[in-house]
Amino acid sequence: MKSSGIGGQAVLEGVMMRNKSIYAVAVRKPGGEIAVTRGKCRSLAERSLFFRLPIVRGVVAFVESLVLGMRTLTYSASFYEEEEERKESEKDQEKQESREKIQMAITVALSIVVAVAAFMLLPYFLSQMLSRHITSFAALAAIEGMIRVVLFVGYVVAISFMEDIRRTFMYHGAEHKSINCIENGFELTVENVRRQSKHHRRCGTSFLFIVIFLSIIFFMFIHFNNMWLRILSRIVLVPVIAGVSYEFIHWAGNSDSKAVEVLSKPGMLLQMLTTKEPDNRMIEVAIASVEEVFDWREYQKRCIAAKKTKAKLQKGQKEDSHRKKTRAELAEEIRLREEENARRANERARRIMEQERKEAELEKIAEDAQKRKRRREEMLQEMDEESEEDNLAKLDHYFDGDKK
Repeated sequence: MKSSGIGGQAVLEGVMMRNKSIYAVAVRKPGGEIAVTRGKCRSLAERSLFFRLPIVRGVVAFVESLVLGMRTLTYSASFYEEEEERKESEKDQEKQESREKIQMAITVALSIVVAVAAFMLLPYFLSQMLSRHITSFAALAAIEGMIRVVLFVGYVVAISFMEDIRRTFMYHGAEHKSINCIENGFELTVENVRRQSKHHRRCGTSFLFIVIFLSIIFFMFIHFNNMWLRILSRIVLVPVIAGVSYEFIHWAGNSDSKAVEVLSKPGMLLQMLTTKEPDNRMIEVAIASVEEVFDWREYQKRCIAAKKTKAKLQKGQKEDSHRKKTRAELAEEIRLREEENARRANERARRIMEQERKEAELEKIAEDAQKRKRRREEMLQEMDEESEEDNLAKLDHYFDGDKK
């Protein structure tokens, strides 16, 4: 089936799912029940055409997903705070919400700064330590990229030993499995979800890998002799690389070609580190989050209907191409074509005649206008002559009076 368009992420003891401007967070509370909340997150791409342009929309989607991820992660963590910290007055809660918004903005900004410093600038400085022995800029860029990959993989492996992170990776697997279940045409049940793959092409892990890979390509061909310009380029080009990476992930998520499968393989392999097999209770949370924002039954009906229609058309075309036509069918086809050609010829002739008639009418109108113009000129000339004769007659009468 084609891409469902939904995506999400794992949060603390839960899953967030997003479908266009609607998102939902399902969290397994300490008591065992599932808490589901729903909200709206209107994207900048819905407000302006500029933010829907290729590359630009990728940067917007990356920043918005980061902000929404931090917000939902904070929400899921609130269920595991100390009981007395949650029992605040309404006024204190308003102040707390205001403080949380400021803290979230600072956290997002700080996260971006730390990520750029750790995975973009640090590999550059480490690779420059070899510049005395390696003079090729392309080779240094490749080494810088390999250091970036090692740092990223090492970071993921290190945090995977933390209990909370390990469980979050399990919820990450539940998120992927539930989306794969829908897009593979199965009913969204725990048993069906469990049988699905925990890897997905539109995963954020694949996105980060593509960012790292493209950074190698970019910096192999973009080089400045000045060190500060090289550092600045690694900061300025981060949004561009993120935008290009988003376009690739978007394309890969909607294509089943072999080339896309090969190109997506490294990112899918890297998901082995960030996704773990979930248990049934985690799958239940993922299903609850999906059903809050997405009508998967209607989606599957549309996909099945489209698939049947396509198969029927392909079958009909195949039968028509292989079946030999009889003489009567060929004669009928020729007759229909001749009738269609005659109809088109008559239509052309009718249009030509209509055009000639209109031209004749225009010529007649122009001729009448010309006649009226000449008649008006003649009348004006006659009036001028009559006026001149009257004036002469008056003069004659005047001179005749003088003679008398």
